[in-house]
Amino acid sequence: MKPIKVLNLYAGIGGNRKLWENVDVTAVEINPKIAQIYKDFFPEDRVIIADAHKYLLKHFNEYDFIWSSPPCQTHSRFRQNICVKFRGTKPVYPDMRLYQEIIFLQYNFKGKWVVENVVGYYPPLIPAVKIQRHYFWSNFYLGKKEFEEDNLRKLQIPQLEKKFRFDLSKYKLKNKRQILRNCVNPELGLHIFNMAFKEKQLKLK
Repeated sequence: MKPIKVLNLYAGIGGNRKLWENVDVTAVEINPKIAQIYKDFFPEDRVIIADAHKYLLKHFNEYDFIWSSPPCQTHSRFRQNICVKFRGTKPVYPDMRLYQEIIFLQYNFKGKWVVENVVGYYPPLIPAVKIQRHYFWSNFYLGKKEFEEDNLRKLQIPQLEKKFRFDLSKYKLKNKRQILRNCVNPELGLHIFNMAFKEKQLKLK
């Protein structure tokens, strides 16, 4: 069977990609240190150090499946409701690249696509599907599978490594816990990937 050509944007260390099989993946990550860790875990993937938002615009039509996880901090309930209200963090505009990519893919990409972000502090401007701590936008049915809530704020690095199946012990990283928390649960990533390529898709309502 011919591998599915996948574009994995804002790839991080590859939590969403962990359990995918029979894929030809191009991963785009702007942080060189994180990109190298991704490459260590997925040596067969093509890893590009670049701005994922710009890369999508130039290369979207080269793939069968696109997964995008744009930066989530400016949409985060934790940042707005805790950091801004109680810790004096400066409020910022929500990063609208999220919605730019959803609309762009919706009207221009012929393959299967999904955009992932955190459940935000405001109602989503485009209807989304909530699974665990994530919002998902896609052009295919995501199914009804239930996943337990992550409760990641309570987990420390060893627990996160076990949960997401990554051993980061050999890497010297100041923000190792945050890097792990940014991961999509591999089982959830696999479920969504499998739903994208079921032979018969239910139409989104």
